[in-house]
Amino acid sequence: MYTTVKVISKTEEREVTSRSDMSTHRVAEALVGDETGTIYMTLWDNVLDEIQDDMVLEVKDAYVNLFKGSMRLNLGRYGSYEVIDEAPFDDVNLENNLSSKVFEQQQRGYGGGRDRGGGRDRRRY
Repeated sequence: MYTTVKVISKTEEREVTSRSDMSTHRVAEALVGDETGTIYMTLWDNVLDEIQDDMVLEVKDAYVNLFKGSMRLNLGRYGSYEVIDEAPFDDVNLENNLSSKVFEQQQRGYGGGRDRGGGRDRRRY
């Protein structure tokens, strides 16, 4: 996903521990938006210090996921951002916060939940 957003505000920083390697990370969220609406963007470690209120960001290779039933914008491992001087929109639509809407998260089963063509229903020639 490629988009340009303005940073409205940041939440308080908190510390979390990784389940995989037990390392400690800093995390917070920034409310970002454009003329269509807003969404919370998850900020990790060094990105926390770089992003400030009122910055305009050109976000590249980001993705949206559900965290506890609400949408979050994430940079992930391959995403990036660049601070730009001016937003290509006049105002941010604060009335349409996508992160305030609750979505039902589907549980994934083991093996991806898809039929791979094997098993007892497979034709034998």
